[in-house]
Amino acid sequence: MTACAGVDGCKGGWVAVSSLPGELPQARVFPSFADLLEALPGDAVIAVDMPIGLPDRAGPGGRGPETLVRRHLGARQSSVFSIPSRAAVHAEPGPFASVEEWYAAHRRASDVARQTSDPPRGISIQAFGIFSKIREIDALMVTRPDLHYRVIESHPEAAFWRLNGQRAMALAKKIKGMVNPPGMEERCALLALCGLPAGFVAAAPPRGAAQDDLLDACAMLLVAQRYARGEAMPFPDPPLTDGRGVPMAIWT
Repeated sequence: MTACAGVDGCKGGWVAVSSLPGELPQARVFPSFADLLEALPGDAVIAVDMPIGLPDRAGPGGRGPETLVRRHLGARQSSVFSIPSRAAVHAEPGPFASVEEWYAAHRRASDVARQTSDPPRGISIQAFGIFSKIREIDALMVTRPDLHYRVIESHPEAAFWRLNGQRAMALAKKIKGMVNPPGMEERCALLALCGLPAGFVAAAPPRGAAQDDLLDACAMLLVAQRYARGEAMPFPDPPLTDGRGVPMAIWT
């Protein structure tokens, strides 16, 4: 049995739900993705809710994988952000001394994104907010080719779609940025139905993570386990490869 982990970005860094041979799942928060890699076995399969692989130029709807999964998600498709070019993602690394500086950096990065996309497209505030985490993973994937086939990208709503018999979830996880309890309960029930301990799924998240982060990491764990068994489905199939040789696909 292969060690597997599902990972989501969170306020404290990264929340990982890991499943090691002979052990019950456990959830931990790590300040960096490198720390997370160091804490897991060297052959662990990791599925993470973060874009992996960046294009030199972005096409309609983002890189390509986003467009392919959105068509399956119905009302949940807006949760899949369009990811711009590598130049745009790396354009404004910060740090930012004020909120005003942050918004100014967003505008400059959007200018770069428009120059490197066809048709020209800026960057949403939500996407810009995760750029630091995208850069963190991108640096590791570019410099460590050994990670290419054991650290994979997924997306929670795409993962739940696959878990739910290829049907989009009926209820939103969040509404106007606030947790939607019925949507959370729907996902907890599905995760338990798919084999995760109900008590673990419903437990309080570790410090630095929110409850929705924990549920998303649980969904990522199930994707990692399917990938380890050779049962995961990539969008596109076969995966693309970016200009730095990094595989680029959303796995479900």
